[in-house]
Amino acid sequence: MDKKFYITAAIPYVNAKPHIGHVLEYVQVDVVKRYHKLLGEDAVSLSGGDENALKNVQAAEKASKPIQEFVDEGTENFRQLAIKLNGEFDFWQKGSDQKIHYPSSQELWKKCAADIYKKSYTGLYCVGCEAFYPPEELNEKGECFEHSGKKLDEVKEENYFFKLSKYQEPLIKLIESEELKIVPEFRKNEVLSFLKSGLQDISISRSNERAKNWGVPVPNDPTQRIYVWFDALNIYRSGAPEKYWPADVHAIGKGISRFHCVYWPAFLLSAGFPLPKTIFIHGYLTVNGQKISKSNPETVVDPVPLIEKYGADAIRYFLLAKISPFDDGDFSEEKLKEVYNADLANGLGNLVARVAKLAEKINFELRIVNYELWGEVKTNLDNFRVDLALEFLWQKIKEVDGEIDQTQPWKLEEKELNGFLEKVAPKIQAIAYNLQPFLPETSQKILEQFSGKIVSQQPLFPRVS
Repeated sequence: MDKKFYITAAIPYVNAKPHIGHVLEYVQVDVVKRYHKLLGEDAVSLSGGDENALKNVQAAEKASKPIQEFVDEGTENFRQLAIKLNGEFDFWQKGSDQKIHYPSSQELWKKCAADIYKKSYTGLYCVGCEAFYPPEELNEKGECFEHSGKKLDEVKEENYFFKLSKYQEPLIKLIESEELKIVPEFRKNEVLSFLKSGLQDISISRSNERAKNWGVPVPNDPTQRIYVWFDALNIYRSGAPEKYWPADVHAIGKGISRFHCVYWPAFLLSAGFPLPKTIFIHGYLTVNGQKISKSNPETVVDPVPLIEKYGADAIRYFLLAKISPFDDGDFSEEKLKEVYNADLANGLGNLVARVAKLAEKINFELRIVNYELWGEVKTNLDNFRVDLALEFLWQKIKEVDGEIDQTQPWKLEEKELNGFLEKVAPKIQAIAYNLQPFLPETSQKILEQFSGKIVSQQPLFPRVS
């Protein structure tokens, strides 16, 4: 039986259309999944729609649409985006799914029952994060750091609380021992420092009135709904067949690390379920140096027209090669165009075209060679360093280009040219084999072109003026 590998992307809120920031995580997840597939594993990925959030209800009201219709449309936009990026998820779980997700979330609640109690509460609630914040965790204007410029709601109600404080020490042990591994190291240290500052119990339900009767009902209490994080995080469990749990990797953005590295493992410990193995935390994209924010339309870049203009592999390449997987990185169409022409049109595309033309000249035929992933690529992908893996592969492309410039094969007689191509063509095949997780469409084209008789084809990446 194949070894299983299960990776998840975060479950986006579906109150607005996807932007370029969502693409970053989708392609990172897809690369890791494809890599594990190449290793012969039963590798699968999951995402879905975080649909039971208050902000979705508010957005549906604003759009004058029934909430179910609104979230169905919103969630489908995200699913289609992944498909357009050649990064389709194997499993896609909707938060509003009453057949599988509701019972699964209610089962989680029941299994955590010993750690759940009811009390009256007044607190400051950020609808953007769907979370309560104590005043000391807000900025000088009393706003949440993730959603500055938005006033918090003062909420007073009776709801259910989870004994998060009980899990402070067990979580510290799990994270320090790397039984629950957090990558990169500096994010692990941030989570540990949050844990060591002391945990407060957290609210895990909302009144029907405040939830507008939307979301998973609390078992045995028809007046309350399960609060979004308790239900949304459970999508990772409810959305894939049981045999895949625990997840090998949760990939998330830095803004939701607390929910994934503290709340989620605590719920799982309480319920007696196995914990995910690794949480990989990436930075954010800025656009032209500015934070992506719905209040600044210039920063909300729709990825679909870009995919249509440059191709999915070009977008994948830019985000994977030029953005550090661990830190914030900047996106602009200007930068994308520059990288497209330099690395893809003049680099990889030009190399393939040059060699194919030489091969066509003498009817050169390449027998199929079986390649493996290079050690350097594997090591970097094991550590989520997609950028360094691509840097290594582009170094290989430059080396072959250098060989061609030095040998000037167009001046060679047929016999010598044949000998030269016997040496160079398999190198291109090997590069294409190793590019499969990153540029699935392009690598496939090269592998097909470089098997049997090699002939010229349309340019892989026509220059963009």
